[in-house]
Amino acid sequence: MGRLQNRVAIVTGAGQGVGLGVARALASEGAKVVCANRTAEKGEAVAAGIVEDFSSQGAEAIYRQTDVSEKESVYALVEETLATFGSVDILVNNATPTGGTARFESMTDEAMQSYMSVNYYASFWAMQAAFPAMKAQGWGRIITMCSLNGINAHRYTVMYNASKEAARSLTRTAAVEWGRHGITANVLCPFAATPSWEGFERFDPEAARGIVEGNPIHYAGDCEKDIGPVAVFLASDESRYVTGNTIHADGGGHINGVGWKFELPE
Repeated sequence: MGRLQNRVAIVTGAGQGVGLGVARALASEGAKVVCANRTAEKGEAVAAGIVEDFSSQGAEAIYRQTDVSEKESVYALVEETLATFGSVDILVNNATPTGGTARFESMTDEAMQSYMSVNYYASFWAMQAAFPAMKAQGWGRIITMCSLNGINAHRYTVMYNASKEAARSLTRTAAVEWGRHGITANVLCPFAATPSWEGFERFDPEAARGIVEGNPIHYAGDCEKDIGPVAVFLASDESRYVTGNTIHADGGGHINGVGWKFELPE
């Protein structure tokens, strides 16, 4: 019996990177995973891989096409999960936009709104939608993926930084208000070899190399093997006394801060 046997988990942005790794890690412990993703091809592939690799552990997986920037889509995701599995035990707010850098003074309203919609409002809507079911059963686990970028206010990504910090505050507030219902809410800040990270390596190899070399463990983590187990702990009964925390699964990069030194032209 896995630690998450018969638990039902929603993972947004499950089609690649951290979301994919976390979805597989939860499934490896017996969870029923709803893989929410905007792109059907990726989401369906993740769900199929989970069924193939972890059904013997009691895991199940389905794909649900979801645009987390739209409230109706997020609420439909939760409603469909309840209709299919009868509960929502674990919510992993992971979906995030990718790409785009600009100086603060050049950042557009459209870019800010895009990131706020996906990084902040999507988490807000999903948490509100899942709350009644979690409250009724007296048990729930919320994990929101945030970033050292926001905590350290890295240059040229104000839209990402601000939206992730808003989501972090949102999650900590839920921890305060919902703890009495048996619901924990924690923030996980990962550093892993995601497609976004690989894109940054191509964009600025020297800066990327400096970040890895400044990491005490000297590598970018594996989404499933390094980030996934931390999410499993936060999703399990074992974490019942852990809430409102910001946990860095980043090889120690947060200790002295990463060398975010790439430049943009004036």
